[in-house]
Amino acid sequence: MAGPLKRVLMRRASSAMRRADARQWHYGPGFDPDRAASQHDALAALVAASGAEIEWLTDEDDGLADSVFTHDPSLMSDHGAILLSMGKALRASEPALHGAAFTRMGIPTLGRIEAPGTVEGGDCVWVDARTLAVGRGVRTNEAGIRQLADMLAPHGISVHGFDLPLWHGEDACLHLMSVISPLADNMALVHTPLLPAPFYQMLKARGIRLVAGDPDEFIASSGLNLNVLPTAPREVIAISGFPKTIAAMEAAGCKVSTFEADALCIACEGGPTCLTRPILRS
Repeated sequence: MAGPLKRVLMRRASSAMRRADARQWHYGPGFDPDRAASQHDALAALVAASGAEIEWLTDEDDGLADSVFTHDPSLMSDHGAILLSMGKALRASEPALHGAAFTRMGIPTLGRIEAPGTVEGGDCVWVDARTLAVGRGVRTNEAGIRQLADMLAPHGISVHGFDLPLWHGEDACLHLMSVISPLADNMALVHTPLLPAPFYQMLKARGIRLVAGDPDEFIASSGLNLNVLPTAPREVIAISGFPKTIAAMEAAGCKVSTFEADALCIACEGGPTCLTRPILRS
C-alpha cells in the first residue's frame, strides 16, 4: 500500500459536491463546495506531481457527494478489482461507478460484495501481498468479511477481521484506516489507543515499525492527522495544520507534502487516502 503510485482513481469535488446538502451528508459547518473544489484541485496537483496517472470518474451531476471519496467503493488486488458494498446507505450506488470505470480501463473484476454483506475500502489494509486486515465496525460487517475471505482464499490470501470501537457513534466514520496509514512496507503511522490489540500484535510480530501520530492532533482532527497518502515509500501527502504528526513522520525519514483541506477533508471526515483509490503501484 506504499509502493510507488502509478495509477489512481479520483473524482472531482467540483462535480461530486456542487449541490451537496451538508446536513444530509453529515458534513461539518466548515464545508464550502467552492473551497472544497479548490482544495481538491490542490490535492490532485500533488498526486500528479508524484508521477501518478489520474483516472477521473464521471463529472455527471448525480448528487453523489461522497463519491469524491473514491477509496471506499472498491478494493484492488493482484487478481483484479473487487466491488464493495457500502455501509452508508447514501453511498449504495457508488460501487457501480467504479465497476463502469474499471470496465472502461480494461481492469478485470474479481468479484463483488453482495447484501447483506458490507465492506468499505477504508476498513481494508493489505499487511502484505497475502494478508488482508479488515476492520469490523459500523461500515463493514461480518457477512462482508466472510465474502472477502471466500473470494481471496483461492488465491492464497488470508483475511483477518478485527473489531473496531464505536467511538463517536454510528453517524461518524471510524474505519480501520482511521487508526493506521502505511508509510512503507515495514512502517506505518498509527494511533495506538484505538488500534485493535490483535492487529497491533500482528504488526509487531511482522516487524512493522509503528510511528505514533500526535494524540491531541488526532482528537482535534477526528483522526485526519493520521490520514496520509503514500505516493512512494516514505513519501506522503498529508493535510496541513498538524505539525507534530508531520514532525513524527519526518523524524522517521519521510518526505511530507501538504495541502489546505479544512473545507474538504476536515469538514467532510475524509483525508487524502479517502480521496484516492490506488489502482496500480509498482
